[in-house]
Amino acid sequence: MIDRSRHLDSVQALLGRSPVVAILGARQVGKTTLARELADRFAGTAAWFDLEDQDDLARLAEPKLALAPREGLVIIDEVQRRPELFPVLRVLVDRPENPARFLVLGSASPDLLRQTSESLAGRVAYYQLPGFATHEVGVGASAMLWRRGGFPRSFLADSEHESYEWRLDFIRTFLERDLPALGSRIPALTLHRFWRMLAHYHGQVWSGAELARAFGVAATTVRHYLDLLAGALVLRVLPPWHENVAKRQVKLPKVYVADTGLLHALLGLVTSDDLEGHPKVGASWEGFVVQEIVARMGARQEEAFFWATHGGAELDLLLVRGMRRFGFEVKRTTSPTITRSARSALETLHLARLNIVHAGEHTFQLSDTVRAVAFSRLLDDLEPL
Repeated sequence: MIDRSRHLDSVQALLGRSPVVAILGARQVGKTTLARELADRFAGTAAWFDLEDQDDLARLAEPKLALAPREGLVIIDEVQRRPELFPVLRVLVDRPENPARFLVLGSASPDLLRQTSESLAGRVAYYQLPGFATHEVGVGASAMLWRRGGFPRSFLADSEHESYEWRLDFIRTFLERDLPALGSRIPALTLHRFWRMLAHYHGQVWSGAELARAFGVAATTVRHYLDLLAGALVLRVLPPWHENVAKRQVKLPKVYVADTGLLHALLGLVTSDDLEGHPKVGASWEGFVVQEIVARMGARQEEAFFWATHGGAELDLLLVRGMRRFGFEVKRTTSPTITRSARSALETLHLARLNIVHAGEHTFQLSDTVRAVAFSRLLDDLEPL
C-alpha cells in the first residue's frame, strides 16, 4: 500500500474551512481513490456523481433539484465536463444554513476551469494532487519512480514493459479523448508531435520561435499548445523570477514534462539502460528532483520559480515564501562544488540558504550558507517551509 495520508489530511482540513474543495490533477493520478478514502473518513453521509457515467449525468439533468436536498459530503468527479454546474454550486453554498460540503475532482488547472474562479470566488479551495513521490514509495524505490513516473498504474505495473505500454496508452487516450473533452479542437496527431518535440526541450527555457519554425506556424500557436497541455497538468511551466537588479535576467519560463514516466515514453525509453544512455538523462533527473523538492518542502505552485541571467548565471529552483528565499541547484554528480553561477545566485537573490542536491551518498556543508544535500537523504535533510 502507498501511504497518501498526507494528502488525505490536507484535503480534509480544507473541507473543514471551505464549502467547496477542488482536487485537481492529471488524469489517472489518483484523485478518485483519494476521494473514496475521504468519503470513508467523513462523519456524515456521502453522495457520488461521476460525470463520465451516463446515469449520473442523467441524475444531474436538473442540477439544482438533484443537489439541493443533499447533506453531508457531495463528490462530483470529472467536473470539467459540466462547467455549468459551478453557478449552481455558488447558489447552494450561499444558503444561510448550507448542509453540504462539495468535493469536486477535475483534470484541469484553475486557469482552464475559469468558471470556478468566476462563479465560486471566495468559496472554493484548490488542492493539486501530484503523482506518487519518494516520501510515499520510499527512498529505495526512487530510481523506479524516476524511471516509471508517479502515475499509480505505471509505477505499480508488474514489469517495465507493462508500465511503458500503460504510459503509451495514456498518451494516446489523453490526446484523443480527454483534451477534446476540455474543448480542444487541435488534432491529436499535431499535439502528439508537439509533445514529443517538447520532450527534447525538457528542462530548457521556452523557445517558442524555434518550435514555431519547426511546425511552420506562428509563435502564438505553439504557445497555445503549451498552455493547453500545461492547463491539463501534463506539463510543468516554471516561471522566471526577476526583479530590479543590475544583471539582465531571463524572463521566459522553463518547461518540463510534468511526469518523468511520460517524458521517457515520449522519448521511447523503456529500460534503465535506455535512460542512462540518452542525452536527456541529466535533464530528466533535474525535473524529477525539482518535483521531489517541491513536494518535500510543501511549496505551493505559485511559490516555485527558476532564475537565470543572460550572462549565464542560473538557479534551477527558487522557492519564495513571504520574505524568505531558498535556492536549489540540481547536479547529477557525486562531487558537488560551489560554482560561479551558484555564488551569483546566492549574492544577487539574497538567499537564506542554497542547497545543491546531488547524486552522492552524503550531506555536508560547502560553506556557511551552501549545503550539499544527497538526494537519497532528501527526506531527512530538507525541512519543509
